Amino acid sequence: MATTSYFQLHRCSPFPLSLSSRCSCPCRPSPSKTLVLTRPRPKLGHLDLLFDGNRRALGLGRNGALASRRLIAVSARAKPERLSEDNAHQEVHKGHKLSMNEDAVSEHQQKASQLKKRIFFGLGIGLSVGIVVLAGGWVFTAAVAAAVFVGAREYFELVRSHGITAGMTPPPRFVSRVCSVICALMPLVTLYRGQIDVSVTSAAFFVAMALLLQRGNPRFAQLSSTMFGLFYCGYLPCFWVKLRCGLAAPALNTSFGSAWPILLGGQAHWTVGLVATLISFSSIIAADTYAFLGGKAFGRTPLTTVSPKKTWEGTIVGLGGCIATSVVLSRIFCWPKSLLSVIAFGFLNFFGSVFGDLTESMIKRDAGVKDSGSLIPGHGGILDRVDSYIFTGALAYSFVKTFLPLYGV
Repeated sequence: MATTSYFQLHRCSPFPLSLSSRCSCPCRPSPSKTLVLTRPRPKLGHLDLLFDGNRRALGLGRNGALASRRLIAVSARAKPERLSEDNAHQEVHKGHKLSMNEDAVSEHQQKASQLKKRIFFGLGIGLSVGIVVLAGGWVFTAAVAAAVFVGAREYFELVRSHGITAGMTPPPRFVSRVCSVICALMPLVTLYRGQIDVSVTSAAFFVAMALLLQRGNPRFAQLSSTMFGLFYCGYLPCFWVKLRCGLAAPALNTSFGSAWPILLGGQAHWTVGLVATLISFSSIIAADTYAFLGGKAFGRTPLTTVSPKKTWEGTIVGLGGCIATSVVLSRIFCWPKSLLSVIAFGFLNFFGSVFGDLTESMIKRDAGVKDSGSLIPGHGGILDRVDSYIFTGALAYSFVKTFLPLYGV
């Protein structure tokens, strides 16, 4: 007895099958039960494959006619489906690549726009700062006080950020506001009295008393962050006022003094403080610019984990640019006379700027933010722009006042 099973394959998607029994085939000597898998209402043009259970016959056709061959035919109509699937995968791949290209173009355009903003506002800030430095006096001091006030507000906002408050207790908000006002008054007191030591000590004492007498449980973290804020945002920037306005000895050798208009102060306007401030500001700008360009072109070795984008290669290029700028300007202004003094002055400005930049980067890293603020488009906050100047003013003033005989004239 032989049992024969038949099933049909169509190019269509999986279809419901019906199971039925048939009588014995008349062409066989003995009756047999046959199981047939059929698709209801087959359509014309479909190619049916009929497999014999004992592998003796293969039927092709709609009527189930058996042929004496042992072949397995595969319908050619499956190829268009595979081709359509391949085309779909290719279209998806092309769309993915097109989306990636569009994202890359958009990111490139965004970076180009950011760079344009950075250059535009950087030139505007540089021109404004140059005019303020040349004006000196109350104009320069008021500008420093305004920058100090905004910078102090940004500092205390960083201290109150979630990244820092997770590990310490920030000072109360009213103490932060009072300290910002005190920091802004320090440059004005420096210009009026010439010294700031007594004022800073008095301010620190009253702020400490306010923290200790507050309601609740005073914490040492509140006291330490507030005292550092007074020192970092208020006391250190006052040395720029002492450098620009305090060193009033005339720079007699500079050619700019003889050609300076009398209505603007004449030759007496060009003092050692003015020349030293211009050289310091220019060398710091050159250090930042050359370090950025050198890091982009040659940067491979990270400088420190505090600021991963800074590299040793960029730092070396920045140092060379800072010293070169100091030497060139010293020859233009004829101050200071000694080449060794100029190189030492350039070294001092550079290391002061790098240390100030890294200090602010450490604060921002603990705060978990990229910029200290968003006041200046393309540059961030005030602290992001003046961090290189905070420690440099004190170093430059101490160097000119102490180490240069007769202030380098």
